[in-house]
Amino acid sequence: MNLRHFPRLACVILLLSSSLAWAQKEIPSARELDESERSKTFGSYTVHFSVFNSAFVPPAVAEIYQINRARNQVLVNISVTQSKDGKTSLGLPAKVSGTAKNLIQQMQTLDFQTISEGEATYYIAPLKHTNEEVYNFAIQVIPEQSGTPLEVRFSRKLYVQEAE
Repeated sequence: MNLRHFPRLACVILLLSSSLAWAQKEIPSARELDESERSKTFGSYTVHFSVFNSAFVPPAVAEIYQINRARNQVLVNISVTQSKDGKTSLGLPAKVSGTAKNLIQQMQTLDFQTISEGEATYYIAPLKHTNEEVYNFAIQVIPEQSGTPLEVRFSRKLYVQEAE
């Protein structure tokens, strides 16, 4: 992948969700997430999902995209790609919705913001939480070209980022 052509926020999200996954102490916590815990494939479409602390977004990038950086707030990142003829697309336009429910069944509707940069489209939603709070996520993605709903469910244990 040529990062020179990859959009700014997409690079930040990619780096944060992969190299900083350990810092989030996501469930499963002590090991690196395997592919089944970061994406789900439906035929030719793959839905990618990650959750990371909004404090990791650089201030300049947060200002551009009006992202609130907070120690007790994560960003839920969703993208959908399609594989055709051995090639995989960048993030595709889709309708994305979802909820996050903690262990005492308090549910929050996720308000996804569309980020389109070049040929890549992805979606982020903020979620405030307390330390060591476990959330169960239910995300529905409807790719623009398909119209078929794709559902992913995953859980993460969220930690408040320590003050620097």
